[in-house]
Amino acid sequence: MDLIKIFQTAWGVFKQTSGLASIIFDVLIIAVFLYKLLEWTRESRAYQVMKGIGILFLFSVLARLLGLTTISWVLDSILSSGSIFLILFILFTPELRRVLERIGSRKLSKLGESVDNADAHRIVQDLKRSILHLSSRRVGALLVFERRTGLGDIASTGIALNAALSGALIENIFEPNTPLHDGAAVIRGATVIAASCILPLSDDTKVSRELGTRHRAALGVSSASDCVVIVVSEETGAISVAREGKLIRYLDEKALTNTLEGLLVQNNGFVFPWNRKRKGAEV
Repeated sequence: MDLIKIFQTAWGVFKQTSGLASIIFDVLIIAVFLYKLLEWTRESRAYQVMKGIGILFLFSVLARLLGLTTISWVLDSILSSGSIFLILFILFTPELRRVLERIGSRKLSKLGESVDNADAHRIVQDLKRSILHLSSRRVGALLVFERRTGLGDIASTGIALNAALSGALIENIFEPNTPLHDGAAVIRGATVIAASCILPLSDDTKVSRELGTRHRAALGVSSASDCVVIVVSEETGAISVAREGKLIRYLDEKALTNTLEGLLVQNNGFVFPWNRKRKGAEV
């Protein structure tokens, strides 16, 4: 009789333990899957979108714990109703992606390695001279500066370089009749990670018809991420900068310097040219 009770007790403990083990195993599988998914998309724009969805999920849990019924209901409806979210995503893909990327991009440090201020000031002056030289020669150029949103998916469309950023390198990349001349150079911190990259073109019908492929590509990629793009026109030599789907044309030397310093110098709040008194014109 005692053996039967011992067996029953042992069986009950085993069932409870196995149930707990299965829950732990289930959670671990999901955790590993999500970790790998984030790791695989770490350098792509999809990473920021996924972070945005994750933050919405955390807000939903927090709202439920705090008893915020209305907010909890709204967030639960968005996250649980896959069909509604899918329809909205199809209809408003650019807008939803931009919102989720911005939610997922809330962090203190920039993506990529940091640049020492002394080196950054030197690179700014070197890069400025090269861009002005390309402009004077009317050599087209397209420089994409990665910020918080990873551009690994765009970099993968070109030729990997992973070379130190310098004015000489930029001039060599965009020298006419060379293999890397066409396309964009993607820059992360003080490194040119790839060249001859293909960028998505802007489909905004309000964009001026006089703008060429380079400018439309700059508008397209800056609309889909938080990158900053510097463009040198092959036709006129004019220097432009694009950010958040907006374009400032005809940058002078001072505006170009301010833009480069905002991108490369640490603890320097980025100031877009239209926040200053400028000669350039907004498109």
